[in-house]
Amino acid sequence: MLEMNTKKNTNEKGRSSRGGRSTESKGKSSTGSKNKATVKKSNAVAGFKFKPKKGETETAKDSGAKPSTKYFDKNKPKKGDPLPITNREDIRLNKYLSNAGICSRREADVLIETGVVSVNSKIILEMGYKVQPGDKVMYDGETINAEKKRYVLLNKPKDFITTMDDPWGRKTVMSLVAKACKERVYPVGRLDRETTGLLMFTNDGDMAKKLTHPRHKSSKIYHVELNKSVTLEDVKRLLEGIELEDGKTFFDKAEYVKESSKEIGVELHSGKNRIVRRMFESMGYAVVKLDRVQFAGLSKKDLPRGYYRHLTEKEVSFLKMS
Repeated sequence: MLEMNTKKNTNEKGRSSRGGRSTESKGKSSTGSKNKATVKKSNAVAGFKFKPKKGETETAKDSGAKPSTKYFDKNKPKKGDPLPITNREDIRLNKYLSNAGICSRREADVLIETGVVSVNSKIILEMGYKVQPGDKVMYDGETINAEKKRYVLLNKPKDFITTMDDPWGRKTVMSLVAKACKERVYPVGRLDRETTGLLMFTNDGDMAKKLTHPRHKSSKIYHVELNKSVTLEDVKRLLEGIELEDGKTFFDKAEYVKESSKEIGVELHSGKNRIVRRMFESMGYAVVKLDRVQFAGLSKKDLPRGYYRHLTEKEVSFLKMS
């Protein structure tokens, strides 16, 4: 698991496992046209923490076998563990209107008081009225179909394409979250077939638009493994910006991972297609492995490869406020 260290460190102290001597590596700064970032390299991981999880070898290993749909429960993780029955209980009318995106709950109370909301052709004026499954709710003469908003986070394995369906019969990410909920959810953004890591699904159109729109600058962190060592000069170029066919793009942060200079951790906000691969390829590097370890502040910690989980209320609130 990789985590970006958001605090700026100017010096790093580490101890060797044999001699016990401490060493220091000073960061070199480079000023770009849009940002300043620090490049660090040392035996102690600079800016990243890599901690293989128990069972990671078995669960994260890419193989030719088709993985089954999996739901991950932090307390009792079980393969193929079904989700509890959801969205089958009654719901307050104001919340029903809010879930449908009509207005806020407080505004819904005002609409109910004015008599413009009906349930099963009956005008409802009662505050706290509960809608039962199968009820027909109408507002201003139009039927409302309110689905419960769902937010699902998947740790995507290799060889799955990010699309709703594929005419050539290739495996899609939708097969991995088919049992996540009865509502129809959609992927937020894309990960190409060979890229692994975090991919979010939701039926909340406003949330999806917010997370993918460049104006909101959703942060993404990737663990990149290259075919050869990356020089400090090239890391600085990545921070300053690379001119591609669709414009200049830069990484917000870039740091070596572990002792190998073939592995780089990068953070960026750009949502351009295959941007990480294209930036490295433009400098003559081939990306061997690409794993998205963070997305919009969400981490894949404790989420094995091929498994999914639902976001907590706290995580959803964080995404809405950010």
